[in-house]
Amino acid sequence: MNDDQTTLDAAVAAASDDCGCAPSPAERRAFGKDGLSRRGALGLGVLSVVALSAFGISQGVSAAYAATYPSWDDVQRAKQSEAAKAAEVTRIEGLIQSLTQKVAETQAAAKVAADEFYEAQQKFFAASTEADSLQAKADEQSAKADASAKKAGQVAAQLYRNGGDDTSLELLFTGSADNADELLARLGTMDKLFEYNQSVYDDAVAARNSAQSMSDQAVLARDERDRLQKIAEEKMVVAQQAADAAQAALDEQSANLATMQAQLAALKDATTKTVAGYKAGVAAEEKKRREREAAEAAANAGGNSGGGGSQGSGGWCRPHGGGKSSGYGPRSQQCGPQGCSSSFHYGTDFANGCGAAIYAAQSGTVDYAGYNGGYGNYIRIQHGGGIGTGYAHIRDGGIVVRSGQWVRSGQVIAYAGNTGRSFGCHLHFEVYDRGSAINPVQFLARHGVSA
Repeated sequence: MNDDQTTLDAAVAAASDDCGCAPSPAERRAFGKDGLSRRGALGLGVLSVVALSAFGISQGVSAAYAATYPSWDDVQRAKQSEAAKAAEVTRIEGLIQSLTQKVAETQAAAKVAADEFYEAQQKFFAASTEADSLQAKADEQSAKADASAKKAGQVAAQLYRNGGDDTSLELLFTGSADNADELLARLGTMDKLFEYNQSVYDDAVAARNSAQSMSDQAVLARDERDRLQKIAEEKMVVAQQAADAAQAALDEQSANLATMQAQLAALKDATTKTVAGYKAGVAAEEKKRREREAAEAAANAGGNSGGGGSQGSGGWCRPHGGGKSSGYGPRSQQCGPQGCSSSFHYGTDFANGCGAAIYAAQSGTVDYAGYNGGYGNYIRIQHGGGIGTGYAHIRDGGIVVRSGQWVRSGQVIAYAGNTGRSFGCHLHFEVYDRGSAINPVQFLARHGVSA
């Protein structure tokens, strides 16, 4: 192992010790020494044995995918001999079992990775909010120090406006101070002015010290925020890779399971029904599947004109219909069978009913599409200029885009659901500025979109 890799592993280990959320050196090596591409979808075999073991997934079924699937000609030939038929039955049953196991394993790995991504993302959001809060307090104390210093200067100018060393005497003896009582009164007033000015000065110094202390804390908080953001991004890439592998396994199963089940039935069938009959049945089902997919694609294409509601400036649009059911900011926790909500709501909720279309709020590139812990099924889109958007609680099977895909403003990207830590069908919508969550309603309003 070279020195760079040793240094990298040490840094990752330190991060893991600090927060318990960094990818391990094994995970880093499993998914590529120089980082991971977010754009390419994985084939079924790309999630290697090493990568699967990083998630604690067994290696037992990897070899099954080196075998080719049986053709209908193989089945026809096998039916002519009992021995050949028995061997082919065993082979197909083994492939079906391996397909099923592969789907289960990759889905389990994807869930582990997605949960880690969610936890890392929430820690980053919390650190970002804390850094912003500390900086706001530092700015407030700095403004207070400036105001106090200005006030002290004004009092000093009033006291010493005539200049010279005998200014105090001039102040005491000007006017009609003809008796001792009046002189004493004026002396008392002067003492109070000096006392007041000292108090104002002390306030200014205290505020300036407080501002410096909070500013120092804000710097440390921003460093922690940046560290956690890097970890969250690494976790996101790993989670997307695992989600892509799980989807590839599911696609592989969908493409071959029905055919192998029909082949198995044909081999076990002792009647006069022909292999051609089973083959025709599979072909008919495949045709129906293609027609359904084409209809869904056409329906999605129909939403590309911006059905997300009000259109604003610069191509921004409302991502979902329905009313605003929850706003951005602190809130009381809700708890249910799926867990508890966060005490700070990093997005805005729109409720338009289960299955209602979700639209891209702006054109951009999808850099995450898959499960994400408490967010359930989740999409993130990068729009350029450091601005991104997130869409959570999408229904199962409701994501209709993939990581790396370019989408247009107003395009249907998903359908609303109740996945993750959700308490009813809705869209949880987030806006990110350089990764940190900001108020979506205020952001949309600045771009002419009514929320």
